[in-house]
Amino acid sequence: MSDAEIAQHALRCLDLTDLTDNCTDQSIDALCRKALDPRGPVAAVCVWPQFVKRAQEVLRGSPVRIATVVNFPAGGEDIDRVTDDVQEALSDGANEIDLVLPYEAVRRGDLKIATEMVEAVRDLVDQGRLLKVILETGELKDPKLIETASRLSIEAGADFIKTSTGKTPVSATPEAARIMLDVIRASGRKVGLKPSGGIRTLADAKIYLDLAERIMGPGWAIPQTFRIGASSVYDTLMAAIEGRDGGAATGAY
Repeated sequence: MSDAEIAQHALRCLDLTDLTDNCTDQSIDALCRKALDPRGPVAAVCVWPQFVKRAQEVLRGSPVRIATVVNFPAGGEDIDRVTDDVQEALSDGANEIDLVLPYEAVRRGDLKIATEMVEAVRDLVDQGRLLKVILETGELKDPKLIETASRLSIEAGADFIKTSTGKTPVSATPEAARIMLDVIRASGRKVGLKPSGGIRTLADAKIYLDLAERIMGPGWAIPQTFRIGASSVYDTLMAAIEGRDGGAATGAY
């Protein structure tokens, strides 16, 4: 594939994200306009819960889905609070919920609370809506813990497993993504992967696209099963599509 074709592929799998602390209605409007570019559109926008209604207004009638985050970014353990937040986000129009797994509980070996939280949210996220579980792999660190968190999330009903919040020192890594893909493949279930955070170049995106297709098979990395969580990579993808400098997919996994 040419760089332009790789970039087009990545763009259509993109969850275009604004989870900045200073986000405004105007920021969401600009994000949604980018999401609707005819060279895409992107798969989804991912916004803070308070901006779901705004995004819905701008994107009404388009195929772009609206994702929001809950239990974010700390990965707390209050299930009732999380389910309340999920219900509100869904009633506001969210199509996808990105839930931060209680990863500290996983680190200390308390898998029960983590499982119960995913199951509780799974019970609410229905009718064609998606549950993406954020493992925060940069904090779990240990490959065995990443494997455990991946398996737990899938068994509790995740539609996607996602590497990171993008709010910790280490976000997505190919090593974590490989572990997660191996667990997805072994599960035999239709579960997607979302590498998120730290993906800034076409080469970065290509690493994950190549990895997904190598482990899961050619044609697997489509928006229904593969997303890239990023905001800074958008301009780079556009540059590659247009043949401008700055979009080269140099490097390989």
